[in-house]
Amino acid sequence: MLKVLAALSNPHRLRVVAALAAGRNYVSQLARDLAMSRPLLHMHLKRLEAAGLVVGHLELGDEGKAMKFYEVAPFDLHLTPAAVAEAVRTMTAAPAAEERTDQ
Repeated sequence: MLKVLAALSNPHRLRVVAALAAGRNYVSQLARDLAMSRPLLHMHLKRLEAAGLVVGHLELGDEGKAMKFYEVAPFDLHLTPAAVAEAVRTMTAAPAAEERTDQ
C-alpha cells in the first residue's frame, strides 16, 4: 500500500494514470500529450510500474521500430482505517534516531 500511495502522491504521476485511463499509449505520444519530457515521463512510469499501477509492453511499430506502450493495470484501492492498520503491521520498525547532544 505504501508504494501505491507514494506513487499516487505526485501530481505528474496522477496525470499519467489519468491519461492512460483513456487507453494505452506509447511513450513518445504520451510525453507529447502531457507536455512532459520523455526522461521525466520514463521516471514517473517506472515508479508507477514498480507500484503495480501501470504495465509496459514493448512492441514493434509498422516500420520495425521498437515502441514501449503503457496501460493502466487494474487496481482498486480502498483506504480505510483497517487497511492502514494492516499495512502498519507489515512495516519494519524504523531505526531509532541517534540522541543529539548540543555542545
